[in-house]
Amino acid sequence: MKNKNLLFNKKILIMGIRNKFSIAYGIAKSMIFHKANLAITYFNKKDKKFIKNFAKKNNCKIILKCDVSSDISIKKLFFKLSKYWKKFDGFVHSIAFAPSIQFTKDYLDIIDRKSFILSHEISSYSLVALSKECKNMLNKNSSLLTISYLGSNIVVPNYNVMGPAKASLESNVKYIDYYFKKYDIRVNAISTNPIRTTSSYVIKNFFEIYNNSKKKILNKNNINIFQIGNIASFLCSNLSIGISGQIIHISNGLNNIF
Repeated sequence: MKNKNLLFNKKILIMGIRNKFSIAYGIAKSMIFHKANLAITYFNKKDKKFIKNFAKKNNCKIILKCDVSSDISIKKLFFKLSKYWKKFDGFVHSIAFAPSIQFTKDYLDIIDRKSFILSHEISSYSLVALSKECKNMLNKNSSLLTISYLGSNIVVPNYNVMGPAKASLESNVKYIDYYFKKYDIRVNAISTNPIRTTSSYVIKNFFEIYNNSKKKILNKNNINIFQIGNIASFLCSNLSIGISGQIIHISNGLNNIF
C-alpha cells in the first residue's frame, strides 16, 4: 500500500502484541506506517517490557494493562483510555488462549471442561466484552477487527479446542457487527493460514502442518505478519467501508484447498 496516510488521524487500540513474532506486531507496524495513532495493551510484566520498548521506538504514547478474563480490568482499560481519547476509531483484537497441553494429543484424549470454557472465554467472549464496554466511545465509521484461523472451519491436526473457539469468535463477529450497524460501525475478522508465531510452536507437529500448507499454495510463499498487517490497515481505513461482518481469508487460497 503506497498511501502512507491511509489511517491518518485514526485512533486505534491494539491488543495482543507479545513479541516481534506476534500477528498484532505486524499489524501495529503497518498501522504506524499508515499514520495511525495507537494505544497498546499488555497483559503481564514480560509483555510490558517489550511493549514499552516498541512504543518508545515508534512514538506510541499510550500503554495500558488489560486482562480480558476480567470485566473489571476491561472497564479500567477503557476508563483509562478515555483520559487520552474521548472517542476512538476501533480496535484490533489479536488475543487467543488455550492451555498448551491441549495441543499435544488427539482432541477427545486431552479436552476437559475447564480448558474448553477458558479457551472460549479468552479467545471468543473477550471480543464481546471489549465491544460492549467501549461501544459509547467509538466514532462513526469505526472498525473492529479480530484474528481467526482456518482451523475454525476445517480440522487442523492438534489445533483441537482452538478450532471451536475460533468458530465461536467468527460467529461473534457477525452478531456484534449486526448490533453495530445502527451506529455505522463495522466488525470483521482476518482468517490466516499457519503462521510462525511463538504461540504456534506449542502445537504438536506444527512445522509439518506449516510445510504442508506451503506446498499446497500456488506461489509457495506462506503469509507473514506484515502482509496481515497491511490488510488490517485497509480494513480499519475508510477505504473498506462496505466490508462488514466478514471473515477475510489471507491465505493465498489455502482455505479453499487445505
